[in-house]
Amino acid sequence: MSGSADSMDAEFDTVAAWTADVVAGLDPAYRIPAGCRGSGSPGALHWLLDHIRPEKGAIFLDCGAGVGGPAAFAAGETGVRPLLTDPESGACRAARSMFDLPALQAGSQLPIATGAIDVGWSLGVLCTVDDQPAYLAEVRRVLRPGARFGLIVYCAAQPGDFGIEPPEGNTFPTVEALDELLERASLRVLTSGWTDHFAEFPADWEDAMATVQAELERRHGDDPRWRTAEEQSRRMGSLLAAGEVRGRMLVLQPA
Repeated sequence: MSGSADSMDAEFDTVAAWTADVVAGLDPAYRIPAGCRGSGSPGALHWLLDHIRPEKGAIFLDCGAGVGGPAAFAAGETGVRPLLTDPESGACRAARSMFDLPALQAGSQLPIATGAIDVGWSLGVLCTVDDQPAYLAEVRRVLRPGARFGLIVYCAAQPGDFGIEPPEGNTFPTVEALDELLERASLRVLTSGWTDHFAEFPADWEDAMATVQAELERRHGDDPRWRTAEEQSRRMGSLLAAGEVRGRMLVLQPA
């Protein structure tokens, strides 16, 4: 297995399973903040929900859902019924145990009928995908005509190499390259924004995330997989802080 694959497994599979174990012993109020680490602040998630306008009871696809925090947030805010997919088995198990959500292990090939999805999102996933055109084409395939779908995509500020070492296994398109990818996938952009306009977390979320982080560190701080995942997170944070990468929020519709 390549070094980048090892890093991705540590970040998205192993730590996901560990997170589920940690929150099992905590108050349920900790679960959504812990499950949303790295996926967007409540402000960004509210912005997306306001623009994709999910109806109560609708099947809500979270593609690349991780441990399920954002999907659980969407369900609590709007009454949707989440359906999760993620390529990592540990993330799927964590989503089931933390939030009792249906989670299918799947990558860029979705086990979902063509035109079956009315609404959903994919948050911070595209930059981790090897074949980005294929991923977007598959998202387009499962959306019904008129469906709305949210994306958060981390975009490079300019083409070329970064001044800071990026996390392994990530490929960040520029805004222009992303627009070309979406056009080729027949996905029309209805509106867009930036996650750094909603960067702050409420104090209770900050406290919950810090508690979970501290317990993860206490239990697994000496494990090489924990250190690998933390290094991935540190690199991503450095890129965002330096402005070399920005999180772009988009609301899409099949063209």
